[in-house]
Amino acid sequence: MSRVRILEGGFLTTVQDLGRSGWAHLGVPAAGAADAVSLRLGNRLCGNADGAPALELTLVGGAFAFEGPAQIALTGADFTATLDGRPAPMWAALAVAPGQVLQLGPARSGTRGYLCIRGGFAVPALLGSAATHLLIGLGGLAGRPLRKGDTLATGPAAAADAGPPRCVSPDVLARLFPAGPLRATAGPQAHFFGRATLDVFFSSPWRVRESSDRMGIRLAGPALERRRPDELLTEGVSAGAVQVPRDGQPIVLHVEHPTTGGYPKIAHVIAADGHRLGQLRPREEIRFEPVAPERAVALLREQTALLDTAIREAE
Repeated sequence: MSRVRILEGGFLTTVQDLGRSGWAHLGVPAAGAADAVSLRLGNRLCGNADGAPALELTLVGGAFAFEGPAQIALTGADFTATLDGRPAPMWAALAVAPGQVLQLGPARSGTRGYLCIRGGFAVPALLGSAATHLLIGLGGLAGRPLRKGDTLATGPAAAADAGPPRCVSPDVLARLFPAGPLRATAGPQAHFFGRATLDVFFSSPWRVRESSDRMGIRLAGPALERRRPDELLTEGVSAGAVQVPRDGQPIVLHVEHPTTGGYPKIAHVIAADGHRLGQLRPREEIRFEPVAPERAVALLREQTALLDTAIREAE
């Protein structure tokens, strides 16, 4: 076991894992990493289970002092990391000596980065997960972002040796984070909107609003008009659902979304693109591309296969 001391907490740094599934019927959303693909890869580089607790950093990183030897991996957004002033690689396992300091600056690309450590971070599991849900103050370290002076212990590493140094294949990484539109299936209330409105949604550029957060990604663009004015009964919703409130400006539900909602859902971002939502930056321009449900399933299977081939020995 080792310990990591927080010298600077950054803009918004929280403990996250893959979330607490199975509690939506009680009003508790899954939460968890906004970019689950980056979390999984970082944990695999460290020899951890996919869902081991790690640190999620948002827009501005922070500084972390290691009080013992550790093996870490940095994935997700590029925060121009340095270890004792020297550039620290991303997407690769990295050995850290006691006393060394990891410094992470502003994100140069994307929004969220992940600091994974062999053994994971040892925080209490609540409802089966260590994930921090900021709105309700649940999980992580007292349900809040990390701040200067906090200390986190690492959990016990697996008995097996960490093995040779590993990295993520650049070719596989590019396929896991494709450029281009976010792919989406038709939503359960797509019939509330006319064909012309659906065409506007899928053909228009949308700007990510600064008010976006882990609960929802708010978009600005042409107002989407309903064909049916009647209200919905509140029903269960899931991450990736694209709700359209009365003002016609869509909201893509994110990892800390409410478990129910009453706005019609024009579309649903496919599961294979869910991690891309976590890397959207304020004021970024995005588009959507329609796909059939069968294609969405095939893309998720393809992503799973890519994850299984992503890690290789470092040269």
